[in-house]
Amino acid sequence: MALNPQLFPNGMPVPFINEIFVLARDGIDFHLDKIPSSLGVGGDLKTKGVIYLSNIRMVFVAKSPVGGFVAFDMPLLYIHGEKFNQPIFHCNNISGQVEPVAPNDQHRALYSTYTFKIIFKEGGCGTFIPLFLNLIASVRQYNQQFNVQTQSHVDPLQASQTPVDEMMRHAYVDPNDPTKIFLQQPNGESQLRRRTYQPQASDGGHA
Repeated sequence: MALNPQLFPNGMPVPFINEIFVLARDGIDFHLDKIPSSLGVGGDLKTKGVIYLSNIRMVFVAKSPVGGFVAFDMPLLYIHGEKFNQPIFHCNNISGQVEPVAPNDQHRALYSTYTFKIIFKEGGCGTFIPLFLNLIASVRQYNQQFNVQTQSHVDPLQASQTPVDEMMRHAYVDPNDPTKIFLQQPNGESQLRRRTYQPQASDGGHA
């Protein structure tokens, strides 16, 4: 996870090299714990916005900033315990945990796990849920096959190597789900690509 990833002026996340955006879903209520008090929020956060899903990560972008909180980046390789919930008297939702993206010079044990919930308040989720679950399963399978099991730190950008073309071609589109699937990549600013999760102030956006 990374707080406040780089965004374009239209709110779209600035992509990494080899990142392919799969979908965007509006009408989301997002719950997150352990927001640092330095952002002017502190503790639990509940806000509304858009979820973007790519072959590398899931990014929530708030409709309006909450204190210093604007967006939340969740690498697919760092998500675990995800569960699709269908409560009788409330909206369908996904809950789960995500590990932090720690700076290279700091130990990950210093950063605690975040718990999140994505609530589908507007329309169905019959397109979003299968794509999300299939993509995260493919990312994990690829990572297990092609990476050393004893590796202590997994680079979240390794997920970009996961083949997603076949999955996208056979994606089911639920007419009751307002999820927007990207048949082509949404940004014309293809020269602006990030190379790492670590911020580099002198890079002018090419982190």
